[in-house]
Order: sequence, then C-alpha cells, then structure tokens
Amino acid sequence: MATNKKALCVGINKFKNYPAATLQGCVNDANDMSALFQKLLGFQAGDISVLTDAQATKANIISNLKAMVDGAKAGKYTYLVFSLSSHGTQVPDLSGDEPDRADEAFCPHDLAQAGNQWDPNHVILDDELRDLFIQLPSNVLLEVYLDTCHSGTGLKGIDMLLDRTPRYLPPPSLEAFEQVENKRSRGLRHGFLEKGIVHNILWAACRADQTSADANISGGWHGAFTYYFCKEMYDCKNALSRAMLLSKVRADLAKGKYSQIPQLETEATNRQLKIG
Repeated sequence: MATNKKALCVGINKFKNYPAATLQGCVNDANDMSALFQKLLGFQAGDISVLTDAQATKANIISNLKAMVDGAKAGKYTYLVFSLSSHGTQVPDLSGDEPDRADEAFCPHDLAQAGNQWDPNHVILDDELRDLFIQLPSNVLLEVYLDTCHSGTGLKGIDMLLDRTPRYLPPPSLEAFEQVENKRSRGLRHGFLEKGIVHNILWAACRADQTSADANISGGWHGAFTYYFCKEMYDCKNALSRAMLLSKVRADLAKGKYSQIPQLETEATNRQLKIG
C-alpha cells in the first residue's frame, strides 16, 4: 500500500580509506530507525531506503535524497525523513559568507582527502544539504536526525571511556585544522530556520560544541542519542510531543553520564506536536 511518506536511513561504521576511524553503532542506528518508522510512524518497508557502510557513498546518499525531494516536488510525498549516523567533521567556510565560520560536514563511506583538505567529491557539506532541502514545497514536512558531531572541542575524559567513541573526525591535516580552529559553525541547524524555512525539523544528537557518542549500551553498540530516542518513542508509543520527548532523551543521557545535550530545531508549533 503506497503512502505519502519517504525515508532514508544511513549508518556508516566503516570508512573505505580510514580503517582506524571505524565505528560500531551506526549500522544498528540505521536499522533501528527504519524499524521505528515502520512500527510507530506508519511507514511501509517500501517507503524506506537503508544505506549502510559500502552502500553509503556520497553519490548514493545524495542521489537518494534528490529522488526524495523530486518526489515531494511532484506531489508524491508530504512527509520526508532522513537519519544519518556517522562521523562528522569540519571544513573551511566555502561559501565565503563570513570569514570566521567553519562549515559542518558529514563523512560518507568513501571519505577521501584531496591535498590537505577533505575532497569535496567525497564529503557531504552542510551547505549541500541545505541547498537541496530548501527546494521542498511548503506543504512538505522534513524531519532530519543527525547522530553525529562536528567539533572536537566538546571532548571530555568521560567521552573517551572504553565503551564510548566520539563520532568526530578532525580535518585531515594540520593546515586544514588551523583553518577551522576556533571558528564558529553556522551549519545545518541555522540554515533550517533561516529564509522562512520553518516546515523542517532537525534533531541533532548534541550541541555544536559537543561530541556525540558511539556507545555500548545494554549489550550492543548504538548512537547514544538514537538508542534513547528509540527507547522513549517505544515507551510512549509516540504519544508525546517532540518537546516532551526531547526532555526525556536528555534526562536519559544525563543519567548515563553522557555530556552531549541533544537539540531540536523547529518552530514552536512543531515542538508541541507528536512525531509523524
């Protein structure tokens, strides 16, 4: 049975050119979110694409997102969901809008270096996602979940425990690091709320100056945010508002001694509604 919903769930544990950067919970995150969408949000299996590890190249991720946006523009979809669990990183501000900025970026499976910077053909920039999502008609609701982080400044001793790994890769060289060091990241969070784009919803696993944990919880590896988000959604059977759900997930993370504080960026009306 066809629905007006479409979702893309991406989870990347393994990075083709950077075996030392391997994570353990991202593939589980993608599968957990896919299951959640089907059990609680009315998605059919055919409404959801899941890309993990070698499938999750930049070209494949962007191609899937473009197809979703095109379908929404053609009137096929009124609710889009995108979840991404991977490493985040930083690149110098490429749009040149402000000299003291660094752009957030996301690491696909085929992450690669060009010179002393990340290769733009193999890293996903926040500007690219913003430019894609800004095309959505005003009657289409987009909900994005990012269980990743984009700054190493939030690293604390507790984040480096044996059962936790920060989902952050620093820029690939000293020169690249110096170009983003101490610069502020405007990022996708700000872009969602500018230019009157208020029909989008962004869940971020942590603040811009924090790291998001890849963690061993209850005998398995997960993104800490994704694990507790799914737990609270199942516990309440999606009966809570987004704001109440956020509060419960924050409390779970604090109880587990995680330093990250999840963020919910959207207009006030959406905060008071349940998901879906």
